[in-house]
Amino acid sequence: MSDNDSRPRFHLAVGVDDLAAAAHFYGEVLGCSPGRSSEIWMDWNLYGHQVVTHLVDRVQARAHNSVDDHDVPVPHFGVLLSVVEFHELANRLKESNIDFVIEPYLRFAGEVGEQWTMFFLDPAGNAIEVKAFADDSYVFAH
Repeated sequence: MSDNDSRPRFHLAVGVDDLAAAAHFYGEVLGCSPGRSSEIWMDWNLYGHQVVTHLVDRVQARAHNSVDDHDVPVPHFGVLLSVVEFHELANRLKESNIDFVIEPYLRFAGEVGEQWTMFFLDPAGNAIEVKAFADDSYVFAH
């Protein structure tokens, strides 16, 4: 999704424990352009959506749910990309030596809802999922 897309964009604020590490990760590794900032928070353009990293003393605890035989971290946030963008980002993350929680793979292969997915953590431990559907009609399919 580009900045000029007419669909509504989401805003998400996440806690981080090191703004410099967050700036490197979101800016350099993910390639997000920075927006406004202060000494305790930074805005990021994540594919046209506003993600804000807020400096906090304690980042929230994690849980997991089993999905397609993988332990999916909860909570998590993410973005849906085209298949080409997904693989470009996966390669960028691999080149940056990011440790994946769940390596990029094709989930629900051959089923309604087939999608590429990967999970990784930002430096503060916030879980991020990136998905790609070859058929956009599968995004909300039953």
